Amino acid sequence: MRPDLTVADIFMDYAASQYFKKYQNYFLCVFIFLFGVLVGESSIAQIADAENSRENSEQIRNNFSRPDSVLLVLKEQYNMVVKDDQVKAAQYLHQIGKLLFSSGHYPQSLDYLLQADNIYRKQKQIKLLAENLGTLGELYYRTTQTVLARKQFDEALLHYKNLKDESGKASIYGHIGHLYEKRQLYDSSFYFQRKALQVYEQINQKESAAKIYENIGSIYEDQEKYDSAYWYFNRAFVLNKEQGNERAQIEVLNNLGDVLRKTGRYREGLNFSMRALAMAEKTGEYYQLSGAYNDIGKGYNFVNRNDSAFYYLSLSRRYLNDIYSEESNKQLALLQTLYEIEKKDKEIEGLTLARKTDLLISIATGIVVVLVILIAGLIISRQRLKIKNEQKLHEQNKQVYRTQNQLMEAELENKKLQEENLRQELEIKTKVLSSYTLHVIRKNQQLEDLQSQLDALAKDDKRDQKKQIRQLSEQIGAGLSDDQHWEEFRGIFEQVHQSFFDRLQQQSGPLTSNDLRLIALIKMNHTSADISTLLGVSTDSLRVMRHRLRKKLNLAQGENLSNFIQSV
Repeated sequence: MRPDLTVADIFMDYAASQYFKKYQNYFLCVFIFLFGVLVGESSIAQIADAENSRENSEQIRNNFSRPDSVLLVLKEQYNMVVKDDQVKAAQYLHQIGKLLFSSGHYPQSLDYLLQADNIYRKQKQIKLLAENLGTLGELYYRTTQTVLARKQFDEALLHYKNLKDESGKASIYGHIGHLYEKRQLYDSSFYFQRKALQVYEQINQKESAAKIYENIGSIYEDQEKYDSAYWYFNRAFVLNKEQGNERAQIEVLNNLGDVLRKTGRYREGLNFSMRALAMAEKTGEYYQLSGAYNDIGKGYNFVNRNDSAFYYLSLSRRYLNDIYSEESNKQLALLQTLYEIEKKDKEIEGLTLARKTDLLISIATGIVVVLVILIAGLIISRQRLKIKNEQKLHEQNKQVYRTQNQLMEAELENKKLQEENLRQELEIKTKVLSSYTLHVIRKNQQLEDLQSQLDALAKDDKRDQKKQIRQLSEQIGAGLSDDQHWEEFRGIFEQVHQSFFDRLQQQSGPLTSNDLRLIALIKMNHTSADISTLLGVSTDSLRVMRHRLRKKLNLAQGENLSNFIQSV
């Protein structure tokens, strides 16, 4: 596990530990604050002494490679071989891609790696292609494009299998296992890491096997299986010690100390961290020095020696600041170098293009001079012909416009005549509808008169009046049973008010023929007296009919029936 990068993060980690008591966090914060105030000067002096004991900025710079210088050398080597040896040029492109990848410049790295990929495929350099695919897979993994990463790893693995390159196969197995680990698919991660370990042990690559042991230990640590994690970390340490890989030993010692702290064995964890610090001071690995100081600070905090914790955490932070400053300088230098390389490439490309352009201009100048006269004459003749053609076309367009205008005027006149005919037809039908309504009113009035006469005769007891009463009754029955007039009335009404009844039915429930008659008469703006006469009912009955109709139309209380019907 990598150490945390800030003191604040370290203390948050402490606060989450299950070994602290309820109020110890508060006490720790207060203690550190008071400690900083009371013994700040002495601590600062100690830190200054520690800083003076190591070499300053010059030594730091010597501990970090200069990627900008390496990039310039690789680019120069590439330019020297690009015309004569494509495979070697691709190897330089691959190295530049790896350098930019390790420096965090992923887009530029991808560009160089893809260029190398293209050349390797064309030149059928399968082993170099597989190596390049592995680097591409790592790059896609870093940019969280796991699907693309797995695709590169699978293709690389296929090539290594065909080449029977066991070391290459094991390397890809390890990458795939790491891919699954970060997705927390631990079973799949174990499967591929163990396959990688099996291959490395078969071909006796102990340094690579140690790295796989460390990877497996990290997985167990993530799963909080600390005994297994300790065993695998310890195995990795033994192999690294056999190979004399001090930097890897420091990393594993820090991991072992971290596992012991997580299991509550703080003093043993401190032991490992102290050993890591001693080795880091010997090798001058500033990342490892910072990590060791950080882990020692954690350990002292867990054993309640907060003054020592504060001291070592301050040292860790100092180293981190130096590292960050140096890394920033390296990144700026690398960016500047990339910019200068791209600028130089563009200048070379521009000069090459300019030379070609000058040559083409020189050749073309003679041709142009000869052709100018011919082209000028041709242009003049074609221009005259074009003017004549445009005049003809303009005249044709004018004629077409006049014809279209006449057609539009005729069509407009025809529409006006159609509208006038429709208007006249509508007026005639409206008059017919009104006359029919008047006819019905007169008929109903006659029926009312006959009914009155019948009422008068009914009061007289003379026998010879029975025949007259029967005749009158038959006349009334014939008048009342004549529904033909209503159908004619409805047909004319629907012609004048098209789709009126259909729209009304959509907004209400089922309506009877009497309801439709009442609605039609209201739509024609007849008075209540005329409506009662036309329907042959009394005013009170008409009021009841209107009330029932309001319910069928779902009208709210206070909403006007006539306004509603007129709005449909």
